[in-house]
This record gives sequence, C-alpha cells and structure tokens, in this order.
Amino acid sequence: MTRMKVLSLLLLLYVAVSSAFPVAPEEDDEGKNINLVETYLQNFYNLQKDHRPHLRQGGKNHLAEKLKEMQEFFGLQVTGKPDRDTLEMMNKPRCGVPDVEQYVFTAGNPKWKKTNLTYRIVNYTRKMRQTDVDEAIQKALNVWSSVTPLTFQKIEDKIADIMISFAYRDHNDNSPFDGPDGLLAHAFQPGEGLGGDVHMDEEETWTKDGRGYNLFIVVAHELGHSLGLSHSNDPGALMYPNYAYTDPKEFRLPQDDIDGIQAIYGPSNDAVQPTGPTTPQACDPNLTFDAITTLRGEMIFFKGRYMLRKHPERSETELNFISLFWPNLPSGIQAAYENIERDEVLLFKGNGIRNSLFFLTSSFHNLCKLFDAVFQKDGYVYFFHKTTQFQFDPRTKRIVNQMKSISWFNC
Repeated sequence: MTRMKVLSLLLLLYVAVSSAFPVAPEEDDEGKNINLVETYLQNFYNLQKDHRPHLRQGGKNHLAEKLKEMQEFFGLQVTGKPDRDTLEMMNKPRCGVPDVEQYVFTAGNPKWKKTNLTYRIVNYTRKMRQTDVDEAIQKALNVWSSVTPLTFQKIEDKIADIMISFAYRDHNDNSPFDGPDGLLAHAFQPGEGLGGDVHMDEEETWTKDGRGYNLFIVVAHELGHSLGLSHSNDPGALMYPNYAYTDPKEFRLPQDDIDGIQAIYGPSNDAVQPTGPTTPQACDPNLTFDAITTLRGEMIFFKGRYMLRKHPERSETELNFISLFWPNLPSGIQAAYENIERDEVLLFKGNGIRNSLFFLTSSFHNLCKLFDAVFQKDGYVYFFHKTTQFQFDPRTKRIVNQMKSISWFNC
C-alpha cells in the first residue's frame, strides 16, 4: 500500500453528484403524488383510509395534519403540503414499521422479560451465500448484545423468540411487501406469536457490501424493533426509518441507539460502558470538520461518515451520509480540493496527507499540521482549527479575519 491513499474523482464525480443526489417526483403530477402521500401517511402515520383527503372534516384537514407530523419527524419545513423535499423523503427506501416520536419505546413499552433470547433463521435469501447471511445476522445481533445484558442463542428448529425469514409480497402478517425498493423489511415488537419476528423482502437485492441493500445494516435496524425500539428522528441513528449504507467494517452503534436500548434493558455488563458516535449538528458551537471543499457552487463539509451541504441560495444546511451518494468512499475524509479550471475534485485519506496540501499556499506549508481542514473560496484560503477558522489573503499573505467554524451555516 502506498504511503498516501488518494481518491481522485475527476469528471466522474460530477456525474455522480448530479445523478446520485435524489430527485423528487415532478410536483405537477398531482394524481400520482396524492396517491403517494396518502399511502405513505396511511402506512406510517396512521392516516385513516376511509377519509376524503380533498375535503375538510369538522373544520380540520386530516391529510395536512398528518403531513405536518411527518415533516416534523424528518426535520423538514412544516408546511402541511406535499412539497419537493417531502415527496423526495417519501420516495426513499425504508423500514416498513410506522414512525413515532423520537427513539422512545413502542406504545405500551413492550420488552422481553428475559435477557437470554433465542433466534432462528427460517429460510435464506437466494441473493447471498448462506454463510454470508449467517455472518451478517450474527453481527447484527452483536450490535445489541454488546451494549446491553442481552444474549442470543441460535436454534435450528422449534419456535424461537426471534424468527428471521425472507418473504414475498403478501406473507400472511397483514403487512405485505411491495416488490423491489420501497419497503425493505419489517419487524414486530416483543411478545408472543409474531412478536420479535423479522421479515425481509426477498425481492430486494441483498448483499454483504455497498451494492443493493446491505443485509447487516437492515437486519440490525429491524432487530432494534424486535427488542422494543421505535424509529428515531436522529438521521444518524441506526433506528432512523430510511436506509443508509455504512461499511459494516466501520459500523459503530450511534449513541442515540445506545441510549434507547439501555433505557429498556439497562447497561452492558462490561466494566467500561461502550459509547457511540453522535450526529453532527450544523449549529453546534463545538462542531469541528475533517475536510471542506467547494463543489460547483456548493460547500461540502466532511465530518466522519457525514457531509453537510451548504448551497449559497438556501438558508438551510443539508446533512447526508457520504455513502448515500458515493457508496465506495470511506468515512473520515481528511482533505478535499476542487480544481475549478480542470473541473475536478480530489479527496484524500491516509498517512502524510498534510504534506499534500502544498497546492493551497506554500506560505502555510509548515503550519498545515496545526489545522483540521483547509479550503479556498472567492480568492481567500480558510484554515480551520477546532472551532475557529482563519481567513487568509494569499495576495497580502496575511490573516484578515477570524471567525467561528460554523459561521457558514447562518447560526
């Protein structure tokens, strides 16, 4: 392996940006959008199926109220209207379990009364080798047992506490799947019968990597439901409703999920309690960055497995997983640089990275190791050190301003 691993994304990156950034349905396709909105709110926000959405009942528009509830959950602008961002969110692949507020327990606080649980893999998907399925499920179970007193024992026959199976469309649980994409899987809260069971849509492309849908990530999410967790509105949480790929080798259970599951079953039996990553908040005064670059007018701030996108014409800052757009990129990008003249962006990760920053300015070559991130914009170079940034004018070779690192987010 070379001393510095360099990821060079030339024009291909720009193609990936435009094609990978989600595109919402056309808003003038009113009939199709109304059907999408109705179905989504019926499935996940308890909109009654016998209502007439175009009429106000008792002076209240029930569809709009449910739409506001959904928008508030996902942190969207609460308009009560099926705007572009709302339709985009509704079209993302997700878990089939309804959404509730924050990560709190499912209604009634169901939980297993014992800590030693059994599980059984009823059948296997044809998309993966059986040994890879076994490994993915075992790893997913370890996600939860590593932060709680819970243990899991595999059995080959009889009825287990958690029955894991792959099924098609209507599979006799009153929650049919919808074919490829859309609903990926669902699980049932702790209890008898179907309680605790996990059902995976066999029509999805299940994989052990970033292609299709990663089985480990989806099963780990569904097992959270099997243990009593509801959906989280933290976009970085494993229990967030929408699918987002993370390399299983890099996966760490986020703190939001740890807090939720430990509120039900208590802490791990380990002497040192595990901790997990937290989701970056744009206006967190303690926020620091791994790397920053411009990208065709937008500013991209890299932090761990996330990127924060700031468009010059929008007031809000958009938080995304890096893997949502570039599944093969690792987390923890250490430097990024846009060469506008050559229409290219270079992303860097690896040892010796600071020595590669000479292209920014030779005047600060020896100081680069003091900074967390560096980028250039509008003729200036910005150096970030923890929560402070310095604006450097390469023409006068002087620092002309000092600001908070988060000043770009209108905080």
